[in-house]
Amino acid sequence: MFSPELKALSQEIGKLLLAKKHVLTLAESCTGGLISALITNIAGSSAWFDSGLVTYSNQAKQDLLKVKETTLTQHGAVSEQAAIEMAIGALQQGRANIAASVTGIAGPEGGSSTKPVGTVCFAWASNDLPSISKTYLFQGNREQIREQSTIALLIGLKDFLNQQS
Repeated sequence: MFSPELKALSQEIGKLLLAKKHVLTLAESCTGGLISALITNIAGSSAWFDSGLVTYSNQAKQDLLKVKETTLTQHGAVSEQAAIEMAIGALQQGRANIAASVTGIAGPEGGSSTKPVGTVCFAWASNDLPSISKTYLFQGNREQIREQSTIALLIGLKDFLNQQS
């Protein structure tokens, strides 16, 4: 189901979270829980993973993660602004002190001239550092875009964790 490289990366992140005494929560949209599934496939991940929220609709983003309606209206669900609010909203839900979020257009439809299929936005947030966000434009079919999104979120999380004390 998951490549050996993805498994190894998620296990490395788990060790890093444990070493830094951090607990992770995720807010996923276009990946539909794929990253949470990858993490919970690791035995013992409950020591460093609290929750994964799949907020696919705009209403779910508002209701569960407190993404502002004005953010969605002005910037769209696929925006760094929405990704940051998703990560912060997830961080406020439970015992986690590190959060990551992903929102994007996996296709094959739904893209536009300003946000084509493959546009994916990410954010990472914690109680200790300012939130950061990034946008990527991935190529490929729906499955490939979701896999690339998973890898990008995990690599970004690793980088974010390495900034933590």
